Amino acid sequence: MLPTPATADPATPAPTPAILATSGDAELVVRLQRGDPDAFEVLVRTHGGRLLAVARRLLSNEQDAQDVLQEAFIRAFVAIRTFEARAQLHTWLHRIVVNSALMKLRGRRRKPEESIEDLLPTFGADGHQTSDSYDWSDAVLERKESAGIVRAAIARLPEPYRLVLVLRDLEERDTAETAALLGTSPNVIKVRLHRARQALRTLLDREFSDRSWPGGAASAPGRVGVA
Repeated sequence: MLPTPATADPATPAPTPAILATSGDAELVVRLQRGDPDAFEVLVRTHGGRLLAVARRLLSNEQDAQDVLQEAFIRAFVAIRTFEARAQLHTWLHRIVVNSALMKLRGRRRKPEESIEDLLPTFGADGHQTSDSYDWSDAVLERKESAGIVRAAIARLPEPYRLVLVLRDLEERDTAETAALLGTSPNVIKVRLHRARQALRTLLDREFSDRSWPGGAASAPGRVGVA
């Protein structure tokens, strides 16, 4: 059983390379390559929380995310001798987790693909959107409550669209890499990303339209780009 990683908020950004470079990862890699069992525990406790957040975003299932994290650390331990010193350890681990999560998804029993049509905006004959869309202020979106609402809305997207949104907008993979990871074409990724963002806006409009925001109209939720 792997050590339990510290819990990380899925919205917490990954550390910058400069932080990683001074965090003792180089020494940790040397210890891992020598087979030091204590080093493996340090690896899990240091990087596990952020990597678990990545797995949760991709899988939307806590047990699957925990399983993928353990599988990824085992793969990392086996492959650590191939790790190149010029690479960033967390970036390398991150790639292993993403690949492990996608393998988990491919291994699931195939279900009929959910339709995203009901979540897409509709337009009248005059070309205008038939339903209202809110202008969300940055102050609203930065609230802890709002972050939870956004994460829950992303989890509700049909899987093919959720994966593209997570990889492109949250994991910051480019179009070509996302296409390679998901085994499809860049054009398909672009279409799915556009539709996923539209569907996410619909879900957030529904959530925020039912809530009262202090400060009146100026602080009401508005447009958001998924970062």
